[in-house]
Order: sequence, then C-alpha cells, then structure tokens
Amino acid sequence: MNIRHLSRMALLTATVLLAGCPKGGQNYNAGEKAESLKDYDTALDYYNKALQASPNNTEYKLRAARMRFEAGQWHVDQGRRLRQQANLELALTEFRKAQMIDPSSAVAAQEVQATMELLAVKQGTTENLAPPASPADDLKIMAGPPKLAPLSRAPINMKATNDSKAVFDAIGKLAGLTVIFDSDFTSRRISVELTDVTLEQALNIVALQSKAFWRPETSNIIFVIPDQPQKRKDYEEEIVKTFYLKNTVLPQELTEIVTSIRQLLDLRRVQQINAQNAIVMRDTPDRVMLAQKIIDDIDKAKPEVVIQIAVLQARRDRLKNMGIQPGTSSTLAFTPGGVSTSTTTPTATSIALNELQHLSTADYSVTLPGAQASFLMTDTSTQIIDNPEIRVVDGQTAKLRVGDRVPVATGSFQAGIGVGATGTGGGVVNPLVNTQFQYLDVGVNVDVTPRIHPNHEISMKVNVVVSSVTGSSNIGGISQPIISQRSIEHDIRLQDGEVNILGGLIERTDSDIINGWPGLAKLPFFRYFFSNDTVEHQDNEVLIVLIPHIVRLPTLTAENLRSIASGSDANAEVRLENEVMAPPVPKAQSAPAPAQAPAPAPAAATPAPTAIPQNAMLRFDPGTVTLKAGQTATLGIVVQNVQDLYSIPLLLQFNPAVVSIEDVRQGGFLSGGTQDIAIVERVDKERGQAIVSATRMPNTPGVSGSGTLVGVVVKGVAPGNSQLSIVQVNAKDSQQRPIQVVTGEATIQVQ
Repeated sequence: MNIRHLSRMALLTATVLLAGCPKGGQNYNAGEKAESLKDYDTALDYYNKALQASPNNTEYKLRAARMRFEAGQWHVDQGRRLRQQANLELALTEFRKAQMIDPSSAVAAQEVQATMELLAVKQGTTENLAPPASPADDLKIMAGPPKLAPLSRAPINMKATNDSKAVFDAIGKLAGLTVIFDSDFTSRRISVELTDVTLEQALNIVALQSKAFWRPETSNIIFVIPDQPQKRKDYEEEIVKTFYLKNTVLPQELTEIVTSIRQLLDLRRVQQINAQNAIVMRDTPDRVMLAQKIIDDIDKAKPEVVIQIAVLQARRDRLKNMGIQPGTSSTLAFTPGGVSTSTTTPTATSIALNELQHLSTADYSVTLPGAQASFLMTDTSTQIIDNPEIRVVDGQTAKLRVGDRVPVATGSFQAGIGVGATGTGGGVVNPLVNTQFQYLDVGVNVDVTPRIHPNHEISMKVNVVVSSVTGSSNIGGISQPIISQRSIEHDIRLQDGEVNILGGLIERTDSDIINGWPGLAKLPFFRYFFSNDTVEHQDNEVLIVLIPHIVRLPTLTAENLRSIASGSDANAEVRLENEVMAPPVPKAQSAPAPAQAPAPAPAAATPAPTAIPQNAMLRFDPGTVTLKAGQTATLGIVVQNVQDLYSIPLLLQFNPAVVSIEDVRQGGFLSGGTQDIAIVERVDKERGQAIVSATRMPNTPGVSGSGTLVGVVVKGVAPGNSQLSIVQVNAKDSQQRPIQVVTGEATIQVQ
C-alpha cells in the first residue's frame, strides 16, 4: 500500500508540474530561435501560439506585431527579387503572401497591383485589371452638355469653295443634323477639302476657317457662334463638379492644389472645402476634365518609411594605483631639559647663552613622516543600447526623444545675500528668486526628414544627438549640470533596407601620475617603495546605425505620366482619342491584307503545339529511399522528353511526421552547364508542403531533352512511411506557354 500510495503521489506531482509548464514561454523561446535564423514565418507562428496561450502578455503582443511586419516585409523583398528576374508568377505569389500575413501593408497591396499589371501586359490582355471608375458614369441625367447623335457616322469627303454657312449646312445634311447660326455670325467665303474625316473633325475645320465655334444644342442640332471672348463666355456651357481628395491632411496641402490648378487652367470659379477635404469647381467641361487629370495625378498617398535606429554607447574606465607613497616632510623640535616655559602665554622656548654648552642630542626631537601603500585596480565597463523604430511620412519630420529632461538655469540669477545681523533672526535671500529654468532633452534625440524616391531609394536629412549628464558645476550658488554631447547632422541617400553607419564617435583619455621622492621615484625597481603610480584610461565610443524600410511607395502609373492635349492658350479644350477615325471600310479590308499575309507563317510555324510534347514526365530518382531517424538523403527530380523548358514551379507534398525537406540543390539540366538559374524554395514543415521553382535567366531560350532539375534533401524525422509527391506543376516554355507534364512520386521509409 505504501509503494502504491507513493507511486500515485509521484504521478500526481508530475502531472501538476507538466500542467504548470508555461507553454506560451516555450513557444516564445522557439519563436526567438526561429527569428535569429531569419525564419520569420515560423517565428510569427510561434509568437501567435504564445499569444494564444497568454492573451494578456504585452511582450508577446509586441513581438507578434513586430514579427508580422518583418515577415510581410521579407516576402515583399523576395517578390521584388523574383520580379527583377522576370518571374512574375512567383513574385505575385510572394506579394500575396505578404498581404495575407500583414493585411495592413500598403506596399504589399501596391506590389500586387503593379505585378498584375505587368502580367497583363506580358500576356497581352488587361481583362484582369479593373478599369478606373469614372464618376461621370454614375450620372445618367445631364451629366454634361448634350452630345451629338447624328443619323450617319460615315466618313465625310467634300471639296468646296463657298459661303461658310452653305458649307456648314452641307455637312449637316450629310450627317443628318440641323445647323443654326448666331445673329452676329458673319458668313465668309472659304475653301475646304475634306477627305475621310469624322463629323466632329469636319465641323472643327470649317469653324476654324470661319473664325467661329459650335456647340450641340440637342443630339441632332448644333449652334454656330462667332469665336469671340464675350461670346464664349455667354454661350459655352459649364458644369459643376466636386472632387473629394483622399490623401491630403493639412488645409495648406489643399490650398496648394487649388492654387496650382487655378494658375495652370485660368479657372474662374473654384473653391476649397476644408471641412470635407474637397474642391468644388464650375467651368467648361474641358477645363474640368483637365483639372480632374491634374488632381488625379497629384492626389496620391504619401510614401512612408520605417527607420530602425540603433545607438550603441560603450564606456570603459580603467584605473590602476600602485606603489608606496612616502612622506614628503619631517619636523625637527628643540626641547631642552630643565627649562621652564610660560603656561599662560604661548612663547617660543628660550635658553640662556651660558647654557648652550650643556646641550646634547637629548634636547632635540625629530618627527619622521609616514608612508602610504596603495594597491588598487578599478575596471568599469558601461554599455547603453537604444534600438527604437520610427515611422514617418514622406517630407515630414519625425522626432524621437529617449532619455530625461534636465532643468538648466537660464536668465539672470544671483547668489544668496545675507539680510540682517547674525544671530538676530535675519534670513538669507533665496537664490532662486530671479532664476528661470529651461528643460533640455538629454539622451538619444533623433530628427529625421525623409524623401522617398520611386526607385526604392530614400534621401534623409538626419540630426542625431546623443547626450548625457556627466557631472555638475556650482555657478552662483546653483548646481548646474554638465552635459556631454555627441551629434551628427548630414544628408544621406540609401536603398531600401540598406544599413548605414553614421559614425563612430570615439573619445579616449589617458593619464599617468607619479608621486614620490625625486630621484628614487625613477629607479626601475625601488620606485615602487618610494613613489605612487596612478594610471587611468577612459574610452567612450558612440555608434549610430540607420536602416530604412519603405512601407508605402509612391504610386505613379502610366496614366499619371502621360501628357494630354489641352487646347490653345486662350481656349482650353480636350481632344478625345475616339475622334480620330479609322480608314474607310473598303480600304480597311484591303489595307490589312499585307499584315495578314504573313499570318500563314505563324500558322505554318505553329507546330508549336506539336513541338510541345504531351508526354513530358517528372519522376524522382531514386524512387524508393530507406532512412534512419536523423539521417539525410538526396532525391533528384528528373524531367524526361521536355521541349523548350524555361521555368517550372513545383508544389511538393510529404508527411511532416515522418520526413522533412531540408534543402533544395541545383541540378544541371536547366543551366545547360553554362548559365545560372534562379531557384526559389519555400518549405512549410508543419503542413508538409514545399514550393520549389527553377527558372532560367531572362532573354534566354528554353532547354529540351531529359535531365535532373533539382536535388531535394530529405531527412528522417520518425519511423514510418511517407510519399513524396508532386501535386502541382506550372511548367512554361520560353514563350510563356504552359507545358503539360506527367508527375510521379517517391516512397520514403524511415526506420
């Protein structure tokens, strides 16, 4: 019974101990280990598990949030590298992973959109891109002036020399329009020759020669008016439009935009609404359209950057005090015996002259000096590390203050002045009566103003001040702090993620002091008995490191960079591209004939589908592997009978409880033995999946035949069997056409 009772107690104690083990702490430690290895995805997973175990742990929350940013930024960097290698599909995958990990990452969303646009251009289609929404499309009732809807849109061919009114009427009859004229319109004789032009082009040409302008009154009636400033002011129709800006923050920014468009377009009625962050404009449709183009180009989210600052301040003081310091003075006293001295008045000892002959050595005394032995060594080491992060908008100044605010007396002040006689109860005037104090920031002070460029570079105006209180000084009865300061102020330009050491500020002080008897203090060995040697070394070093990371990019599109026609200086107008007409139908049928002539060549050369075999295969070599737990082996992924292979992303599946993939090594097939290839790997050991991609360099042809693509290093984890399968393949040739591949699998047995 006693043994059974003790067994139950031991089992209960073990259960309690195991239940009390902080699993959150284990996951946190595992996350720190993964973070040190730069495996950010695994570290984030462990930190999230630790946070789930301890939801109220502030340290876990901060570390998980920081790791979410680091993991997302890592995938963004990987995607950029892949995009530079022209591997847009895998780059898009990395950017989407970054977006899933950190949904708040604006740069990840921007990179996804930019990569999708590149893919659309590469594939020759823009179907997957949503067209920019036009606010005018939502307004169906009189969103603007009437638009022409003629009965005929046939090309106009006309040659005439006649009165301008007659020419307008002739064009109107050809298109099925009614033409009316202003009462002040003066008809003049003009000559026109129109060949294959649109209706709008014909009306514009005749109006230019007649010194007039026209406008639609209805869908089939136009009004012709003399081209005079007052007439345009009286007859040109205007629209009212409100622009809601998304990215301006300060009223000054809104004012700057309003001033710009007013000066550029000579707008008469434009008003900014600070409360709604909006601009209301009333002018002609052409001017409003030009203003919208300018506002769309300017109203962009400002780029942002996270700057990691590392400040290392190391100080070391070494003091060595060794030796015997002897006395430097002695006293010789004259004390004759039998001579009485006065006890009331202290006077020098006196003696009669006839008693000098009786003096002896007993009448003198000598006081010998003492000696002090010192054997002291002091070694002090101080290390201060600050590692803050600041996030700042492009063009704005971020200020970081880490330290204390130390009061320093300023203005006029005076020392204490006695009031009244001593002992009569008089006081002393407080020296703080006329003293003013100012608080100084002591510690690490950083002022950064970044400017982010579209090519992923950051220009920064940096002012870093590292200061500390090293002592005090009494000035006018007030103790004032002595502040040591080290500062750096300059302009730099860095790449995204580039590490920059601003400067190592080194201060070194060496002092050597010897106290002893002259002559003897210089002897090589005896100086330690007749002198004291004090040696002091002080080293103070400050190292400042800046690492910028762009978290939001300037979004400049091709639409923002293109120019548009804006009319003349006196008359701002917009020319639409759809006004430029294609050649007539009969000529269009004969004109493309030469372009279609070479069409049979691609058709004849289109044995591309036949040149891409359907029986290309992927297999593992060897197909069966036997391992022991902890042992590794390499399995080759071999491709057979493939033509023009350029890139091949693979998704591998395995049992993570039995085996794990440790590494992926380059095979010799895609490189052709002469060129480098890009290999990207991503292993998820918890899910038992691995993404492996092998791609040739840009602007190189594909490779045909059979050979080893990559080598996969597997490691036995625990006894059991696991299938290593290729569950997904996205092989493509040099023309980015898909290649059909048959896949196989390997069997791994762990003993």
